[in-house]
Amino acid sequence: MGTYILLVNSTDQGAKGVKEIPNRQEASRETARKLGIVRKNVYMTFGPYDFVQVIEAPNDEAVAKYVLSVGAKGNVRTTTMRAFDEPEHFEFIKSLP
Repeated sequence: MGTYILLVNSTDQGAKGVKEIPNRQEASRETARKLGIVRKNVYMTFGPYDFVQVIEAPNDEAVAKYVLSVGAKGNVRTTTMRAFDEPEHFEFIKSLP
């Protein structure tokens, strides 16, 4: 399973329905589960992003399906990054020519 970080911003539509965020989070969690994704942590944040999700997914395709499904509802926009933990990136670095 790979780790991914999702930087999430509410759209105008999403901000208008702020009280629905707990329900939308639960729906998002269910969508993730169906795709084999585990939502490890979700944080509400200050600054340029409203939320940050840390997820583990079996592959990029599952993540693409997840962010497209969540985004299609019109409440959020996401920026997705693949994250490599220390053992993973140490392995890359050690194998450099």
